[in-house]
Amino acid sequence: MDSFKITNFGPINKVDVQLGDLTILLGPQASGKTLFLQMLKLLVDKDHIVQTLARYNYVTNKQPDQILNYYFGDKLSSMWKEDTVVKADGKSYRKSFLMSQSDESAVEEVFYVPAQRILSISDGRPKNFMEYDISSPYVLRNFSETLRLFFQNEIGDDQTVFPLNNRLKGGLKKSFNESIFHGGQVVIDESSGQKKMRMQVGGSSLPFMTWSAGQKEFMPLLMATYCLTGPVIKTINRKQYKYVIIEEPEMGLHPRAIQAVIVQMLEFINAGYKVIVSTHSSVLLEFAWAFKMIQRLPENVRVEALCELFDVSPNTNVTKIFLGVENKELKTYFFNHKKNGVNSLDISSLDVMSENVEESEWGGLSQFATKASDVVSKYMSEYLSEE
Repeated sequence: MDSFKITNFGPINKVDVQLGDLTILLGPQASGKTLFLQMLKLLVDKDHIVQTLARYNYVTNKQPDQILNYYFGDKLSSMWKEDTVVKADGKSYRKSFLMSQSDESAVEEVFYVPAQRILSISDGRPKNFMEYDISSPYVLRNFSETLRLFFQNEIGDDQTVFPLNNRLKGGLKKSFNESIFHGGQVVIDESSGQKKMRMQVGGSSLPFMTWSAGQKEFMPLLMATYCLTGPVIKTINRKQYKYVIIEEPEMGLHPRAIQAVIVQMLEFINAGYKVIVSTHSSVLLEFAWAFKMIQRLPENVRVEALCELFDVSPNTNVTKIFLGVENKELKTYFFNHKKNGVNSLDISSLDVMSENVEESEWGGLSQFATKASDVVSKYMSEYLSEE
């Protein structure tokens, strides 16, 4: 899929996105980013979703509203109105497409990491699909079930979750350790009668609920990374996926940790996935701007510049990631909530000199930094000059 467009769905008036190798969506809360991403998955994975609901004994009777309620959340089918239109590569889809015969052999193609991912391991273990009620969106239930399968079947005999061999490049493992775990080792503990994660650090064994907010937020994202990297495993076939969606990868993380997550996303792109990210972080936009500028450099210095940007030695295996992504396409869209609903704006150039404020201020993410600089400059020059 190269283009995806939604008209008149929930709060969305018109959102039109051309997908790049990496696509970044930004906008204030409740601006339709999650609905857009969930709809993309519904369109691509409809057959697999219907089959999954049936496997867990959800009764849909091929009724579109029932499927929408089970997918988006209880009683949310009303978001799909009479004039709602969804288009993928120019082909239109109405609500009736949910009634079409499902392919029972369909595989999942969109790996979706939801913003509510912390709920998937809220007590130190991934929950199964049926532990959630109908109010929970399908993407959370399905993500949690995927993590559960990995957690139950793919952790090695030493029961170590981090660092896990063969799942992360050495440079990334080092970055995650230095910025998030600080020498801590995450292991599986069975003393409670269930497999749960604990962190061993400094001679202490810490239960999940005592971890820092950033460590807890990062853990399901790390496990998602395990599912998509390293050797192919039986329970989760990473080769079947074409898209990786990550909502707000920055949650709870220090900027240095966010930088490491960005490098991991670049590895996903290098592996052939189209990556789509929603964010409220200026760090991702700063990377996007720098990446655009670096692509204008001579080819023989682009990788060197990327290594310097991420403080990576040119001699590490992370360099191979940069070799594979230096020419990839990066797209950025701002979701703006206006009186008539949410509309999208392509701000991929990230031109700070643009006359369009939404583009020059990167959808508002650089607005405060610019204002702070202006205010300080104004008052410093006015009052300090009098001394």
